[in-house]
Amino acid sequence: MKRSVSRIVRAEAEAEAPDREISRGIAKGIRLVVLDVDGVLTDGGVYVGLSAGGEEVELKRFDIQDGLALKLLRASGVEVALVSGRVSAATALRAEELGIRECYQDAGARKLPVVREIMERLGLDWSEVAMVGDDLPDLPVLTRVGFPVAVANAVPEVRRVALWSTRREGGRGAVREFVRALLLARGDWDRAVSDYCAARTDD
Repeated sequence: MKRSVSRIVRAEAEAEAPDREISRGIAKGIRLVVLDVDGVLTDGGVYVGLSAGGEEVELKRFDIQDGLALKLLRASGVEVALVSGRVSAATALRAEELGIRECYQDAGARKLPVVREIMERLGLDWSEVAMVGDDLPDLPVLTRVGFPVAVANAVPEVRRVALWSTRREGGRGAVREFVRALLLARGDWDRAVSDYCAARTDD
């Protein structure tokens, strides 16, 4: 019984532990965050069906806290790009809702040329790019960016190349966790939160 209680207490302590830090030097150099979609911004599930009129319907579940985090990240001067290996109207709709202009979907999951084109257009080096991924299609980009990040549910191959991993799974706050840690390391989180709240008060 004591051993069981001890495990519970230890698990609770780990859950409440402070966020792991990201190196300030790395964080300050990041100018672009590339995000996979399925398995990172979503839980990887895809709901497919037909409407009453016989039209194909596809739904995905996005985490609302991730969305707010991306708005804070962009407001802090870091560009955000969604790069997916699956074409979906739901992804385009979510990007539009968040005001993310850099949204690319390639049915062949050829992500590297897409990211290279974004970097060239923005005048960035690989050292200035971070990517959050979870599966094999992300590896060609993850192995080149300056700061590769894996979500908790990432496959072993992705976890091996990641320099930082989230405790949360994709679609369940992983992106929020990463963005908060990144902005904390840059010294921008408190200001971003303050500015966001100030814009929504009557004072």
